Amino acid sequence: MATSAAPPGDDDGAELTPRRRGRSARLKRGLRWLGSTLLTSCITLVGLLVVTFALGRVLPSDPVLRVVGDRASQEQYDEVFRQLRLDRPLTEQFAAYASEMVRGDFGQSLVTRNPISADIARYFPATFELATVAILLGVLFGIPIGVMCAQYANRLPDHLGRMVSLIGYSVPVFWLGIVGLLVFYAKLEWVAGPGRLDTVYRYSVPEVTHLMLIDTALAGEWDAFRNAVSHLVLPASLLGLIALGYIARMTRSFLLWQLRQDYTTVLRVKGLSDAAIIWRHALYNAAGPVLAIVALTYAYLLEGAVLTETVFAWPGLGMYITDSLFASDVPAVLTATLLVGVIFMVVNIASEVIQAALDPRSRLA
Repeated sequence: MATSAAPPGDDDGAELTPRRRGRSARLKRGLRWLGSTLLTSCITLVGLLVVTFALGRVLPSDPVLRVVGDRASQEQYDEVFRQLRLDRPLTEQFAAYASEMVRGDFGQSLVTRNPISADIARYFPATFELATVAILLGVLFGIPIGVMCAQYANRLPDHLGRMVSLIGYSVPVFWLGIVGLLVFYAKLEWVAGPGRLDTVYRYSVPEVTHLMLIDTALAGEWDAFRNAVSHLVLPASLLGLIALGYIARMTRSFLLWQLRQDYTTVLRVKGLSDAAIIWRHALYNAAGPVLAIVALTYAYLLEGAVLTETVFAWPGLGMYITDSLFASDVPAVLTATLLVGVIFMVVNIASEVIQAALDPRSRLA
């Protein structure tokens, strides 16, 4: 008895329906994650604005006196007091402050008399350059050391790697900086001294990106480029040692946890060596948490390594915040503090996106 064939479109529709449902579910999860991230970011930003506004009101400094000076008359003092809106209610002051920050109107520095945005644009690239080189060194050496420690857990290579990590994580950075300058700059003369560039090159290189390595390369000033590298290598190595210590320790911990999972036992039964299991499987599965640690370390370096920048006279964000604090430049301090919070927020969001791409298990269900 002949049977009638089903229309070809029905089978295709039956096969496509689960796929469409899967795409729809993934789209809903993505939109839900995006909405949650935007909401969390907005709440975090409002919290940062509240904290920085409150700091500006509790700091033991009179912003009016910083503008008019100690010898100003009472009329001048009152006029500036009104111009700064200090005579208005706190809610109105906060609304005006938040509106200015969101618009990018950060005001004027009380010390340099420059727009604060211009000051930060001049100081932040130095910190960005230093932090980027440092985190590259930390990742380049920290992850292999962490892998080695996990592969030879509780043996000599593990003890040596953990000792290096402990030194990088616990020794005071200002002490390392001073010792490094005494040994490698003053005694051996292997590197250049404090600052970003020698005076002889400083005014011969046009500042395009304010990143000294890039600007000297774009200008074709290779002597200046080598001088910039010589200035950068020591502070970046010290910060890289700090990043290395933390990244290596956490990589070791994540890998040891992976090696205790059932799938590694199956892989050993199949004949794979510990090195193959770690490099081909465990490290891939631990990539998400390791990436989060790298991102947090990078954000910490981007906020401005105050002690390192002070020891090496590195004109970065950390030195800018320190100088502003000592000078009671409240608007500059608050703007830089807000920038640090935004940096942490942006880096965290970026690390979550990359982690979700690397490890589907970390995506929201």
